Amino acid sequence: MIKVGVVGASGYTGLELVKMLIAHNGFELSYLATTTGDTMIETLHSALEGVITFPVDKASQEDIVKHCELVFLALPHKASMGLVKGLMGKGVKIVDLSADYRLELDTYEEHYCPHEDKEHLDQAVYGLIEYYREEIRSAELVAGAGCYPTASLLGILPFIPYIDTLAPMFIDAKSGVSGAGKGLSEATHFVTVNDNMFAYNPLKHRHAPEITEQIDKIGGVKMSVNFVPHLIPTTRGELVSIYATLKEDIDPLEILHQHYADDRFIRIRELPVSIKNTAGTHFCDIFAASNGNALFVNSAIDNILRGASSQALAAANLMCGYDEGMGLPTIAYVP
Repeated sequence: MIKVGVVGASGYTGLELVKMLIAHNGFELSYLATTTGDTMIETLHSALEGVITFPVDKASQEDIVKHCELVFLALPHKASMGLVKGLMGKGVKIVDLSADYRLELDTYEEHYCPHEDKEHLDQAVYGLIEYYREEIRSAELVAGAGCYPTASLLGILPFIPYIDTLAPMFIDAKSGVSGAGKGLSEATHFVTVNDNMFAYNPLKHRHAPEITEQIDKIGGVKMSVNFVPHLIPTTRGELVSIYATLKEDIDPLEILHQHYADDRFIRIRELPVSIKNTAGTHFCDIFAASNGNALFVNSAIDNILRGASSQALAAANLMCGYDEGMGLPTIAYVP
């Protein structure tokens, strides 16, 4: 058994990691921490009462090195790099769920803040499993892909050779409220969200440059991405609709079947997808259709599992030599 820890155990993604880890056959949960500590995990998450009793400490590099062979950092953006900087080279594998190691330096500093750990940026492997699987196996540091980029990239990357990259591409993305984390804001207030749906940061959201960077790195092209996220009145789930221009006639579903033939957690659907079929799972469901030169791609994931915690666990499995799917949830929350 490999000893693992979770720093940021109080958040939604931290809870999802704990739930998966306590049932994992290859990992032993050995350390839980938050930025404040001095509590118990069942106090932070009452759903765990009677399931697990475990102390939650105040996060420290020394304790992580002492207790962990691998650690998940389920911390807010800007909070991970201080810990990573002191952990690299200490024999602890790291899976960071924040944006701190996802982007090129200039892009990160433009959209977030000055970076504290420039030295290790180029050592991080982007955590989009289907496209970086082999690199992840030998990585010391994995930067988990963002939820919107995960659903968007898995949907559009198979079509990059067939689309007009000079034409604008539009991504209409809708996410459940858990994607905003536990921090309080007017936008996530019940009265605001309930029976409502609205766009936020249209064409300026910081996940857009993450998508364009990876289209360039994986697809080998630079293109304009017009990204508009929306908040919808659900707890979890994410639905992405992508509109692009084709440069040749294709069978979109056949392209998807061929591209993801060996990827068991990508399900190609014959009809437009639903967030209810992926909520609570690691699956990404994808549908696509064309009308002349118009391409429509539709993808759905669980934003805090495939968009964060279960994708992080899949990366950890690969880093530690386990089967990629060990411990990943596969049954959706339906009806």
